[in-house]
Amino acid sequence: MAQVIRLILAPLRGLTDSVFRSVYAAHFGGLDGAVAPFVAATGAKASDRLLADLKPERNQGLPVEPQILGNDPKTFLDTALRLARLGYGSVNWNLGCPFPMVARKMRGSGLLNHPGRIEAFLDQVMPALSLRLSVKMRLGRHDSDEIFTLLPIFDRYPLDAIVIHPRTGVQMYAGGVDLETFGRCLEATRHRVVYNGDIRTPEDLACIAERFHRVEDFMIGRGVLVDSFLPSRIRGRSLPADPAGRLMCFYDELLGAYSQRLSGPGHLVDRMKGFWRYLAYSFANAERVWRRMRRVRDLAAYRDAAQTVFKTENLIGF
Repeated sequence: MAQVIRLILAPLRGLTDSVFRSVYAAHFGGLDGAVAPFVAATGAKASDRLLADLKPERNQGLPVEPQILGNDPKTFLDTALRLARLGYGSVNWNLGCPFPMVARKMRGSGLLNHPGRIEAFLDQVMPALSLRLSVKMRLGRHDSDEIFTLLPIFDRYPLDAIVIHPRTGVQMYAGGVDLETFGRCLEATRHRVVYNGDIRTPEDLACIAERFHRVEDFMIGRGVLVDSFLPSRIRGRSLPADPAGRLMCFYDELLGAYSQRLSGPGHLVDRMKGFWRYLAYSFANAERVWRRMRRVRDLAAYRDAAQTVFKTENLIGF
């Protein structure tokens, strides 16, 4: 894996926000940066609350690139200008969100089968954009060959990178990643390509890196939520003698940090349960762990259940 240069945290809406990124960086190593969950392109008159999670003071632990979701050049540029004023030098355009609610509005992956609209968007945005632009995309909305209409369009613009998740939008996260088509994409573009999708173990990344020597940037998302030690494992770093204790400390601090951000114990418990949907799979008996955690309804029950799991359940890989 000599060609691996960067490990980037993927944007997972409602999970990998500035709270998670900052607390994670304080407890674990191995990540080089992150792409933040998207903000909608709502223009210059949008509330400051929209960009609150991207304020520099909230993003000290891990370099972050903002991501914008939108299909209107003017509101995209207005939002990018506000990000530039916060000190950012680059922004990512979300062409990958697979959720039907987004795609039906011709945003995210819903734009991928409209190459004319993408080209018109870039024609207007690129000459006026003061930030570097990268694109995060899927192979297409309905068909994996849609990307081969788009890559020649992208090659006409000075993009910073193209992040490719090798599934279609309608697949959501079902089925396997299409590595054969991903390989064809590498041959069809001049741009730097970032790989994203289904890296859950060091072996997963090693296989992809061995197959695609040109790729030096890898984005990992759900794999980090399942296994907080995954970046360290990939880097070949030493793991703690008490991994359960390290995880318990991390999630305790995460709980404390969110208690300062979220309103009410119900919201706090729901947020933490969102993480446990993934974390449960780091334990040998994932179904039992998730059954225990999903039943909690209040903060006291959450604390008791989490402590019990960390003290009694066996972690995988240790």
